[in-house]
Amino acid sequence: MTEAGMRLAHWAQVQPDAPAVQSIRGDRTFGELNANTNRLVRALRSRGLREGDAVAIVCSNRPEFAEVVHACLRAGLRYTPVNWHLTADEVAYIVGDCEAKALFGDTRFAELMTKAAALCPNATVRLAIGSEIAGFESYDAAIAEQESDDITDPKAGFRMLYTSGTTGRPKGVVRPMNYSTGLTALTSAPQYAPGKGQLNLCTGPMHHGGPLVYSMAVPISQGVGTVLMDRWDAEEALRLIEKHRITHTHMVPTMFHRLLRLPEEVRRGADVSSMQYIAHGAAPCTVGTKEGMLDWFGPILWEYYAATEGGGASVGPEQWLEKPGTVGKPITKDHVQVLDDDGNSCAPNQPGTIYLKVLPSSDFEYFNDPAKTAAAHRGTHFTVGDVGYLDGDGFLFLTDRSADLIVRGGVNIYPAEVEAVLLQHPAVRDVAVVGVPDSEWGEEVKGVVEHVADEPPAELEQELIELCRARLARFKCPQSIDIVDKLPRSDNGKLYKRRLRERYRGGIDA
Repeated sequence: MTEAGMRLAHWAQVQPDAPAVQSIRGDRTFGELNANTNRLVRALRSRGLREGDAVAIVCSNRPEFAEVVHACLRAGLRYTPVNWHLTADEVAYIVGDCEAKALFGDTRFAELMTKAAALCPNATVRLAIGSEIAGFESYDAAIAEQESDDITDPKAGFRMLYTSGTTGRPKGVVRPMNYSTGLTALTSAPQYAPGKGQLNLCTGPMHHGGPLVYSMAVPISQGVGTVLMDRWDAEEALRLIEKHRITHTHMVPTMFHRLLRLPEEVRRGADVSSMQYIAHGAAPCTVGTKEGMLDWFGPILWEYYAATEGGGASVGPEQWLEKPGTVGKPITKDHVQVLDDDGNSCAPNQPGTIYLKVLPSSDFEYFNDPAKTAAAHRGTHFTVGDVGYLDGDGFLFLTDRSADLIVRGGVNIYPAEVEAVLLQHPAVRDVAVVGVPDSEWGEEVKGVVEHVADEPPAELEQELIELCRARLARFKCPQSIDIVDKLPRSDNGKLYKRRLRERYRGGIDA
């Protein structure tokens, strides 16, 4: 009963009336969630989907998202959540690249879904969640005609998340069928206890891996329900924690920052005594911010260092207080390597490129891209380009991220995608996009362009920003663009991005 996507079915038998999902868009008990999961499996099979086929989901935080995920896990399907902040072209690229035969769309994004679906001829099964989308079937009607009892032939499915690539195109990360994210040391650290009043708060959109795994998939698989926030709001998060007596959650440092910025009377008036565990990662967290959260919530913060491709380290509150600033200790002694440019191991406290070990049971490949897969690996390890060091006690510290990566509010942005759009403007000869410090988001996107004319037009900056907004998701667009006479390149054309990053981080004008 607990294999091949049937863990939910187990809990539906044990505690059918216990709350599994609660949200402003509706609630589900474990029994109801399991029943709708079975109905959806049958609906998809009746429309021609078979084991190994792919599904794409463009959906806000609502119970149907959990139903689609669990149906895929039970029907042997590969599912890909898609960020609904993307443009129609960006959504269509992922839907096409993941080879989705079925496309689920939230009616809150009806216009986006209509435009994207028109570019996805192979996604022939289209189901609208909520109300109506032109060209889509009704999700509710599709499952209403199906039986709700447990299917007798479950097949294990899995997810394929997309991570931005240095070339600007997102890449699907595929893992072995037996890979089980969430059952590692970090995700088992919460020590979930069904029937003991525990409840998770999902603070972020489930199209991101952190909320999807830590705040929905793992707790439900352990018999613990989750409360879905429709969107992040610091004061609303405190209200929900108090109202539902929330015990567990996952956050990113931007959320910590906003919580700590609330008026003192709001913070003092919030009852957070029910909280037992907060997982955080996805972006760097300053020592001061984490200390502020520990002072407020107590020693319940667990940090992890990981990428979509795999995990590397984690640290509990007691160890972090002994080693402020660490992102954790490697899962095993050889799980993390820090190497210099020649591939030699760095001495303790000597910065180098961080490599994470890939085990046979957790290795990954980039979907339909063996060349990129090979390039990401170095023997038994892989890297995303982050720089850091291991201290004498084996704790990992980060000193710099991947040279290209911009992390805005826990979301990865790769400059190459933004640069490709800026270069389409006829007045731009050369371009560089870098991350600049931002007190709230961690980083913001900064464009630096070399212009063609001797005197660039006064309106060029705004034209470039509007160009990006027309072709990219809003969160990827530059907040500002500097026009320069010449970008720092070597004689052989190499762009010295580090010089630009240091210039802006140091507060020097371009």
